[in-house]
Amino acid sequence: MSMDEPSTKLSDSIKEKIAAIKTEENVYGMGRIARIRNYIIEVSGLEDVGFFERVVVGDKAEGYVSRIGRNQVTVELVRVLSPIFVGDEVTATKQPFGAYFSPSSLGHVVDMFAEDKIAGSIFKDREPVGAVVEPIPIMDRTTVSRPLYTGLAVVDLLYPIGRGQRQLILGDKKTGKTQIGLDAIVNQRGTDTVCIYVALGKTKKTVKEIYSDLLQRGAMPYTLILTAFQDDGAPALYRTPAVGLTIANRFMQEGKDVLVVIDDLTLHANIYREISLLADKVPGRDAYPPDVFFTHASLLEQGCQYHNGGSITILPIVETRGGDITDYITTNIISITDGQLVLSAKAFEQGQKPAVNFGLSVSRLGGQVQEDLLRQMGADIRRELLSFLETREVFELANIDEMSEDMRNQIIRGRILLEKMNQYKFSPLAPTEIRTRFEEMTV
Repeated sequence: MSMDEPSTKLSDSIKEKIAAIKTEENVYGMGRIARIRNYIIEVSGLEDVGFFERVVVGDKAEGYVSRIGRNQVTVELVRVLSPIFVGDEVTATKQPFGAYFSPSSLGHVVDMFAEDKIAGSIFKDREPVGAVVEPIPIMDRTTVSRPLYTGLAVVDLLYPIGRGQRQLILGDKKTGKTQIGLDAIVNQRGTDTVCIYVALGKTKKTVKEIYSDLLQRGAMPYTLILTAFQDDGAPALYRTPAVGLTIANRFMQEGKDVLVVIDDLTLHANIYREISLLADKVPGRDAYPPDVFFTHASLLEQGCQYHNGGSITILPIVETRGGDITDYITTNIISITDGQLVLSAKAFEQGQKPAVNFGLSVSRLGGQVQEDLLRQMGADIRRELLSFLETREVFELANIDEMSEDMRNQIIRGRILLEKMNQYKFSPLAPTEIRTRFEEMTV
């Protein structure tokens, strides 16, 4: 760098400031808080503000404009650093609200502002990224045909996932939904895949445990844990998945494969409902806002195989109650995704891990993303397994010694198949190991 370069930059900066003063571009609108409803405030006096524009309440808080009324604007606060009061000054910034991302943050637990939540510091090389996901044009997408191996035999053999696919994971609380996502992340070691785990509404202890598990298994160097904790504001929780997918899009544009696990969209929908009701939006079915389907569709449509070779694979997680997969949010997301892995509480209690419900689970891409041997083997095993489960349900209490020889053999083979499907957490199997494990069952 030459000696004249700093003075040149300073001179250019002064000229830009003078030009801004002459054109009044340095004049920012200012209003005052008229009403406070938790993390939503109504501001009067902000006349030249735009939708989704970033605004600040002094050095106390910042947020974005979510609605513009005749006399007031509604602002959703994403960060509150100190208490705010009616009458506090609110200043517009003439900038769209955005988040931050640091290339150095891979391997860390961060929030949407690129703050390391374990070290408590902000990355110096952070760069602004959008907080709203932009749709990827259809013409920029290509066919999903490459497999993304999770290391789980039940998934890779029976319900395969392709790079660029959206595969839903759903089930009741404590049935192993998160573990499937973590297993998939660990199995990407050595594949040059970037993984983003979006943790919504979890406690700091839980997130640290996930971080520790991934770190011990060598998965953190290629993984970003993007989190909004349980005690963070609802707007931050609501916007975090979009930020995660914006970061994923950035990697995909560079030609990389990205795996995004969103944990979970049920909480995301409930947070959006809470925000909408506080903001006086008209409620729809089950009090959710009418555009909740659009909200989730705009997130999940980011999953694709990009024309430059990169891809975004999304594993959204949804929590059900009592095994009901017909509720409003679940059916919405099922209709958006390319298949679902349904986990059964009953199977989990019986010791089946992963506790997959074979009858309700499906991959709509199926053999399109499998190698030939696994595709043929998986079709035969799934057919036999479903037949066994149907027979077992009818003859569950029958004495096996009183059955016919054919039925007895079917029951015995079915039990062996189920046993071979069992895997302990963080014990991935390569495709060759899966073939070897089930080879004798398909002879």
